[in-house]
Amino acid sequence: MKLSALATSFASVFVAVTASPVSRQAKSAAFFLAGDSTTAVNGGWGDGFLTTLRGGAIGQNKGHSGTTTASFVAGGDWGKVLDLVKSNQAKYDCYVTIQFGHNDQKSTAGISMSTFQTNVQNLANQVKSAGGTPIILTSLTRRTFTSGKVDDNLANVAEAAKKAAATVGVALLDLNDASRKYVQAIGSSNADKYNLAQGDRTHLNAAGTVVFGRMVADLIVAWKPALSTYITPDAALSQKIAQGIFA
Repeated sequence: MKLSALATSFASVFVAVTASPVSRQAKSAAFFLAGDSTTAVNGGWGDGFLTTLRGGAIGQNKGHSGTTTASFVAGGDWGKVLDLVKSNQAKYDCYVTIQFGHNDQKSTAGISMSTFQTNVQNLANQVKSAGGTPIILTSLTRRTFTSGKVDDNLANVAEAAKKAAATVGVALLDLNDASRKYVQAIGSSNADKYNLAQGDRTHLNAAGTVVFGRMVADLIVAWKPALSTYITPDAALSQKIAQGIFA
């Protein structure tokens, strides 16, 4: 199923992915991924994205299932991400993706949207201080539908992430919008084919990891075309995503 709005929003992404190669950066790129289970190994987009890396680029998926912007720091995960930036910045241009919200918005987390925004801002500023480049992503959509429409149930954390990026003055990739439009375009039945387990419309199986990892890769290239040197293109998959066709 095609969706004109989705195709329009991804048009520049597809052009960037299929265009002639851009000059290589002075240093190879390194991508360190921070986030909850929707980024992490076994359920998130992170490993699907990392498999696209080429040209001397490196990456590590440090996503941790069940974490919030607070527990990711308190549990020591964030310190490991910053250590990766500090230890690799001499050789690589280090990028840190920051994608939280699924657990932060739960009432049991005790985190207000104001606090969530502040936490994301702090993470971004700490990446900059460590010598890296933060990339804030809005949360990967849940694949739940009501009356044929994808539930927009992450709008509050998505908006807070946008405000955080604007406040700090760093990149914002609207993964929530892109993934929600794509899931709407392919429909509930096809969207369920990405479920990690039956009825799990939050986490991704292997096929979903590839598709949404590619979506993140395309968003990154659209934001900074020079990084296409380090991301293996998949024109066919990128076009399906851009046109809202199940892949």
